[in-house]
Amino acid sequence: MTTLTILVTGGSSASGIAAARALGAAGHRVFTVGSDEVRIQAAASEAGNGVTPLVCDLADLGSVRALAEGLHSRGVDGVDGVIHLVGGWRGAKGIEDQSDEDWDAMERSAVTTLRNVSRVFYSQLEASPNGRLAMVSSTAASAPTAAAASYAAAKAAAEAWTLAVADGFRRMQAEEQHSAAAIFVVKALVDPAMRAAHPERRFPGYTDVEDLAAAVVRLFGEPAANLNGQRIVLAK
Repeated sequence: MTTLTILVTGGSSASGIAAARALGAAGHRVFTVGSDEVRIQAAASEAGNGVTPLVCDLADLGSVRALAEGLHSRGVDGVDGVIHLVGGWRGAKGIEDQSDEDWDAMERSAVTTLRNVSRVFYSQLEASPNGRLAMVSSTAASAPTAAAASYAAAKAAAEAWTLAVADGFRRMQAEEQHSAAAIFVVKALVDPAMRAAHPERRFPGYTDVEDLAAAVVRLFGEPAANLNGQRIVLAK
């Protein structure tokens, strides 16, 4: 397999650690990105396989541009993949108590971060022979509940943005598709720490972070034309 350069954003999360570990084990050059230096360094160490930690506020466009410039100064001419794993959850009782604070938090984590990284790295992903952008969405985006209105709306917006990126790739690569933007759909994610903390729970329908990580690695082995604009359902 060709060695690719891949960014894992939201790298301090359990899913970020699992994805970085799996991509590194597959032989890729992995940079894992988080907003807290201590946490992202610990996450990169846990991922192993030579994963490099980077600090960036992904909700700030200037910081993301500085991230790209920093990669260039490290000798990275372009990235081949961005795996966007920035999460967050806000819920309420119904429509009337959906707060502005919750909406602002969800919009910032689910939408703004994705907009920033995709805009800054779009040309690099489009130029790569194996360009991939992927995000994790929720079944709530297509089946929203009143209690999760802000969360579901933010996820739906993030999906729409990702599909727009896919359309951009499609239009620019009419002769031969080599870049793809795709969406992973889960009900929720579960990791070993969650299972240990709640041994009595079965987590029905949840997707294990290791299964998500395996799906991330597969992105780079599938033809772009088969992936571009697809919603890949991992919910069980």
